[in-house]
Amino acid sequence: HETKYVPVQDVEDAWDAIRSMRIRGAPLIAIVAVLGLAVDLTTNETTVQEIAATDDAKAYIYKKMEYLKTSRPTAVNLFNALEELKDIVLNAPSSSKQIIDVIVAHAQFMLERDVSDNQAIGTHGADDLLSRHAHPDGVRLVTICNTGSLATAGWGTALGVARELQRRNKLRSIAALETRPYNQGSRLTAYEIRTEGMNGTLLCDSMAASYLKSKGADACVVGADRVCANGDTANKIGTFNLSIVAKEMGVEFFVASPFTTLDVNLESGDEIEIEERPAKEVIESSVAPKDMPCWNPAFDVTPAEYITGIMTEKGVLKKSADGTFDVKGFVKKHS
Repeated sequence: HETKYVPVQDVEDAWDAIRSMRIRGAPLIAIVAVLGLAVDLTTNETTVQEIAATDDAKAYIYKKMEYLKTSRPTAVNLFNALEELKDIVLNAPSSSKQIIDVIVAHAQFMLERDVSDNQAIGTHGADDLLSRHAHPDGVRLVTICNTGSLATAGWGTALGVARELQRRNKLRSIAALETRPYNQGSRLTAYEIRTEGMNGTLLCDSMAASYLKSKGADACVVGADRVCANGDTANKIGTFNLSIVAKEMGVEFFVASPFTTLDVNLESGDEIEIEERPAKEVIESSVAPKDMPCWNPAFDVTPAEYITGIMTEKGVLKKSADGTFDVKGFVKKHS
């Protein structure tokens, strides 16, 4: 494995990078969208000429933002980031140069904020886990998909918790599910685990139950693309399966995600639009017959009843006395 950089020179490149999953991870999708817009407005000759000629620079920019929203539907971070930017542009001076300067400054701010937020998630998550799991060698984790530096601006959410435990010499082990059919776990998380020098193991998705029974774990920590008002959480396909296994085995199951992933506008996971990916992703990765029909949802929804807590940069949200999550109250308190 090696690290390669893909150039993004305009909003079309950003849209394609997001849609084709050359970049993925809810926080990074949002950042690439805003950075792509900033690059487009400052270095794309065609865009520079068009915005100079228009009488309404803000309307011109809003159109590009709406286009970026069509790249992928499930991750709420993308929509929140663009709505946040839209409010900033709305209140900016009317000259195109001043508007562009504001967008560039906000893109740079997003990069810095994401790293600091991720580090705070890691700190809160590690503190919470270590408050209950006192083995001298630390905590044993299981995760799915990729939630590390390759899915964020440079630290990670769920894998950021593992990185913080590793920094404290309290990561006893981490097992990563390969995450079929796109294999983000085996292609990306395994790479990050090796790069960080963690004591890691790669598992086929179907091995989770046997692994927890025979090897054991203290907690599963996963990322999120959207967390609803009741705690239902959309994440990479296979997360729901892992949560069921974890509950059966008595293993804690945590979601680690930025505060911006909490979507109190949706009451439950039934309201989340689940993206369906092309059949060829399953066909090509499984060596199945080319004409075999496939169902390929990119995400599933883990019901709140299977989730122990939600780790954010604001703290760890736990269930109330009645066994439910008060996500709305948490958001109101910390907004």
